[in-house]
Amino acid sequence: MNPMMMAVVGVIVGAIVAYLAVSMKNASAQKSKEGAAQDILAKAQADAEEVKKKAEEKAKQIVRDERNRLEDEMEKKKKHLSDFERGLTKKEVALEQKTEQIQKDTDRVKAKETEIETRVQKLDAEIKKNIEIQDDLANKLTQVAGLTKEQAKNELIAQVEEEARLDAAKKVKRIEEEANEEAEKRSKRIVGIAIQRFAGEYVAEQTISSVEIADDGVKGRLIGREGRNIRAFEQICGVDLIIDDTPGVVTISSFNVVRKEISRMTIERLIADGRIHPAKIEEFYEKCKHEFESRLRELGEKAQMEIGVHGIHPEILKLIGALNWRTSYTQNQYQHALETAFLAGNMAAELGMNVKQARRAGLMHDIGKVLDASAEGSHAVIGADFAKKYGESPDIVHAIRAHHDDEKPESVLAHLVAAGDALSGARPGARKALKESYVSRLSDIEKIVNGFEGVQRSYAISAGREIRVMVENEKVSDEQTIMLSRDIARKIEQEMSYPGTIKVSVIRETRAVGIAK
Repeated sequence: MNPMMMAVVGVIVGAIVAYLAVSMKNASAQKSKEGAAQDILAKAQADAEEVKKKAEEKAKQIVRDERNRLEDEMEKKKKHLSDFERGLTKKEVALEQKTEQIQKDTDRVKAKETEIETRVQKLDAEIKKNIEIQDDLANKLTQVAGLTKEQAKNELIAQVEEEARLDAAKKVKRIEEEANEEAEKRSKRIVGIAIQRFAGEYVAEQTISSVEIADDGVKGRLIGREGRNIRAFEQICGVDLIIDDTPGVVTISSFNVVRKEISRMTIERLIADGRIHPAKIEEFYEKCKHEFESRLRELGEKAQMEIGVHGIHPEILKLIGALNWRTSYTQNQYQHALETAFLAGNMAAELGMNVKQARRAGLMHDIGKVLDASAEGSHAVIGADFAKKYGESPDIVHAIRAHHDDEKPESVLAHLVAAGDALSGARPGARKALKESYVSRLSDIEKIVNGFEGVQRSYAISAGREIRVMVENEKVSDEQTIMLSRDIARKIEQEMSYPGTIKVSVIRETRAVGIAK
């Protein structure tokens, strides 16, 4: 083999060797990569197992926490239900006690009725005894006076009947007075129980105000730490603040309409400001009180200007303005005061009297309705004392005091104010009464009364709440007026239906006539 061929063979052999070396190297690298991939896959599987294990443990922990939370809530609800059940039990016990007290009162009234019935039976026995005495006296009169037995009997019967009627009237009056005393005590107790057991729509409407809140979290801030904010609010404002489970509402309760309105304004300011603590409560209360008093005074001044008077004391003007938040049988008392003032002024003008004085008295006649309930006496007496304190004239004070007969009217002005008050309050439509039923009721009352013997004429006054009966003095004696008033009242009860009560006043007058020739 020549050198050229040998060289070619050498090159070929070298190339083959090189190729084999490269192939072996590539095979080794491929094996190394496959081993690394298997390691990575094994590690990934191990990590996945670890994550899965941790996720399972975390899920179990969440389930345990949720179960504990639900158990805590169930315990709280069980405790709440237990407390509610105990409260219901206490209320049931209290209700049973009140029922027992009512039953005792009923038994006492029945005992009183039995006692009255016994007295009536004794009275019947006395009448029978008088009849027996009458027969004996008839025989004696027949012998002494020369009368026939029948004549003597008739004369004695008339005499004994009259005496028995007089005695019966006196006893009935005494029994009635005793029954009235017992009835007054029982009625007060029953009214107290009724108020405790039931609060009507009108009471709720007039004694509470609701303040809407956007966030129930405000309730907690109004209560404050350990209740210091709510205690400070109630002490400063003089009302009861009710914070319950009702969402979005806080309730203010008070019989004083002025304090209730000021408290409502104060809460709204506190919620708007956001800073709720005793110092801020007092600060906002004083501001709202000043603003509200200014508002009351402005309303009073407006009324004063509207009726054309001047010089009323600012404190009285504030009470007149406060009447705007008072109602009587749905009639606004501010408007009622203006109506009374104009009516009294119109009547004074017809009589040639001082119109401004009549309007002044009419405007102020009901200011006692908005004064503190701790004052003693009716609203007419309270208002009169207040007007006197702030410099009103004796005539004005007397007209205010006498407009509900707390004091006998002794001036024309007092009668005008009473008449204006009655016209404004009792006119058809003022207090949700229909004109037809109003007129019909008055006519029916007068028709019933005029049907009794001895009745000369009758007048239904005060929107049918009182009937005044004039009788003939020759036919009806003073003692018989008592029986007549009872008979009229009984017949009205039997034949009519009406709201409230009707007072029956029987009036008998004696006239002496002398003729000078």
